[in-house]
Amino acid sequence: MQADREKVGTEDTFRLEIVVANAPESSVLQLPVAEDFEVLGRSQSTQMSYSLGPGGAGVITQVQKHTLTMRANRTGHLTIPAAAVQTASKLYKTRPVSIEVVRGRLAPDRTVRRQPPTNPFGFPGGLPPGFGGMDDDGDPLGGQPRLDDEPAVPRGDSDLFLRMSLDKSEAYVGEQVMVNIHLYSRVDLSSVDTVTAPKLDGFLSLDFKTPSQLTSEQRLIGGVPYREYLLRQRAVFPLKAGTVTIEAPEADITTGIFYAGRRVHRKGNESKLVVRPLPPGPSTTLVGRWRLSREVSQTEVALGEPVQVKFIFEGRGNLQTIPMPALGAPAAFKVFDPETNDQAKNTRTHVGGTRVIEFTLVPQQTGTFVLPALSVPYFDPEGRKYEDLRVDEITITVKPGVGGATAGPNLSATTGLDGPKNQLIAGGLKSLRHTARFSAPRAALTTRPWFLPLAVAPFAFTLLAGAFFFARGALGSESAESIKQKQARAARKRLAAAEKLLSKGSTPEFYAEVERALTSFMSARLGTPVSGLARGELVTRLTEAGIAEADRARIIAVLETCDMGRYAPGMGEAAARRRTMTEAAAAMEGWS
Repeated sequence: MQADREKVGTEDTFRLEIVVANAPESSVLQLPVAEDFEVLGRSQSTQMSYSLGPGGAGVITQVQKHTLTMRANRTGHLTIPAAAVQTASKLYKTRPVSIEVVRGRLAPDRTVRRQPPTNPFGFPGGLPPGFGGMDDDGDPLGGQPRLDDEPAVPRGDSDLFLRMSLDKSEAYVGEQVMVNIHLYSRVDLSSVDTVTAPKLDGFLSLDFKTPSQLTSEQRLIGGVPYREYLLRQRAVFPLKAGTVTIEAPEADITTGIFYAGRRVHRKGNESKLVVRPLPPGPSTTLVGRWRLSREVSQTEVALGEPVQVKFIFEGRGNLQTIPMPALGAPAAFKVFDPETNDQAKNTRTHVGGTRVIEFTLVPQQTGTFVLPALSVPYFDPEGRKYEDLRVDEITITVKPGVGGATAGPNLSATTGLDGPKNQLIAGGLKSLRHTARFSAPRAALTTRPWFLPLAVAPFAFTLLAGAFFFARGALGSESAESIKQKQARAARKRLAAAEKLLSKGSTPEFYAEVERALTSFMSARLGTPVSGLARGELVTRLTEAGIAEADRARIIAVLETCDMGRYAPGMGEAAARRRTMTEAAAAMEGWS
């Protein structure tokens, strides 16, 4: 009998090998029994050899090997009692084996193999045949099992236990850490009923693998065969620096087969993670390995045509931490809210994917404009350094629109485009100077024969209007409700053309018709054309006309909706069109 190690830790396992040669069939092997040691596994192998003895007679030798996988229960210099073989006439015993046991686990490179003992059987070449061969499970006899990355086997529940592991013990803020929950079993399993994953406060967490059925892999732990089941796998990203304790997972498991099963509860282990802050450098929350590109739908457009600008982030890491890039669009472009589209794409060990951020720009003035170059920093935890994602500048040329228009109707003084401008027009460059000729009037206006009638006309008109309204009031006045109904009918008539496009027709035509109806209504009420006015000037005209602030806001909102409806996705739906019709009618009916 011999052990494969002379010094072990209380968390280590070792192998005890007992070799019996030529034992009679009626013999009984008595394995050593010691309270200071726990037997985790047992295997047995038998080998036969044939040789020529004295005088040429054949000799058959039978060797049995018994291997016990053991673990010490306490520290100290401990002794494993002798093993024995009882035959019909005699008791054969081995020598006891002494082992030094220390606390914890010894590193693999500190393992010391015992030297083979002297040959107790007299076979040539040292130990008998089979010593150092393979056992019944195909494992090397006397070999040292791997100790790295092996889960600790709990005492008392060594046949079925739950373990949580991290793929790294230290990580940077924002770096991916994989949390694995495994079940190890030496008994038959019917099902895993519930798994309570640990709370992950202070982490961004993403599901990586959640198997829907039990599948196992064979795993040797301390030389003992187990079936390993993956229950959960999550990718987590720490949010702050410090030492974080991840609570133990729990699971309810049904063992056995069919009606012989029983329900048991197992609790795993806690894990600690040291989270380091990002080193000094640029301010960023983007961590991982990334690439960035920028695409523009077209670089030459006509005035009023939309331009799509896409930022494409690709790589490994948490897509949710990708910042919104600075577009840097010139003031001559109207910019709509961006759309974000994420497409996850995980590898065997990392989460990642692609995020596309798309902006829609509408030019409001002709000319040549530049989208500036962009740099987005990120931290690479593998290289432990900061990197920059860069895109080059892009030039966009805006040509005149339909009819040679060089500025959009929504270009206001607040866009920051004050001062002289070089504008492209259909006939070439606009003249920079204008020469005027001035001459004195031939006679004073007051001496003209038509001056007096013209001066008196407003007063006469006022008197006539007063008399008319007085007579109307005397004869009978309309109620406020009847006036509102008339205005409603007039508003509906102006929206009749748009109503025909409500359920059919293109989206731009519908919103253009609604805007045309509203602007023609305002022109009639104000007595002056308002088509083509900038928003600021239109608000000024409405204010001067005495339109209430709420009504002004409603009119401007409808015009903005019509403007957005030509380019923004989703505005072509029936519900959006119907809502726009209702708001336009309300804006007309509410005019007072």
